[in-house]
Amino acid sequence: MSSDPKDIIARLQQWGACDVADGLSKLKYPNGGFLEGLTMYSPQFQAGETKIVGQAMTVKFVPKSDVSSPKVQGNYIDKIPEGAVVFISQPLPHVNAVYGGLMTLRAQALNATGVVIDGRVRDLNEHRALNFPLFAKSVGTTAGGEVCRPSEVNVPVRLNSENQDAWINPGDYIIADLNGVVRLPQELAEQVLDAIPAIADADAKCAEAIKAGRSVEDAFREFRGR
Repeated sequence: MSSDPKDIIARLQQWGACDVADGLSKLKYPNGGFLEGLTMYSPQFQAGETKIVGQAMTVKFVPKSDVSSPKVQGNYIDKIPEGAVVFISQPLPHVNAVYGGLMTLRAQALNATGVVIDGRVRDLNEHRALNFPLFAKSVGTTAGGEVCRPSEVNVPVRLNSENQDAWINPGDYIIADLNGVVRLPQELAEQVLDAIPAIADADAKCAEAIKAGRSVEDAFREFRGR
C-alpha cells in the first residue's frame, strides 16, 4: 500500500480514535497512542460525530520569562499547512488561555483540520459558531500573552502529563473524536492500518454473538482468541 500521507489520511478516515488505539495496542505501543486529558470543546462539548485526522504541526510555547528560547518569526498561525492538525504545547501552570477565536478564524481560512491544545482555550462561542474542531485540556478567560509565548514550530513537544511520557512529533498523525486524542507515529501508520481491519472484524463478530445470547467469555474466546 502507498505510504503517501494523503493516502494514509484517507484510510484513517474510515476508523475512529479507538480503532487506531487498538491497532497501536496490537503493536504493543504504549497506551495505544492515547494522549490523556484532552477533551472535545468544539463544535460541541463531548457530543456529536466530529472527528479530525491529519498530520501534526506542533507549536511549542514557553514561559514569557524564558529569554533563552528561540522566538517564532511572524505568527505561527499563518504558517499552517493545508489539512494540518495544529498541536499546541503550553507550559505549566495552565492558568491563562493560549488560543482564542481570532486564531481559529485564520486556521480555518488556511484549511486546518483542527486544533489540539495541551493547555487552555478561550472564546468557545467563537470556535463553535465557526463549527471548528478543537480539543483542549481546559477553558479559561484570559489571554496567554502575559505569561507565555510561542517559541518554536514543528519541533517535538512533550504532553504535560503526570501519568505518561508521550511525545508528539511534527508529521505524526493525530486522530481525535468523542473518545479522545490518539497520536499515531508516522513510521507505524502502515502497520496499524494493516492491523485494524482484523480487530474490527473480530469485534463485530463478538457483538453479533453477544446479541444472539452468547456470553462475553465465549464470544471473546472464539473471535478474539482469549
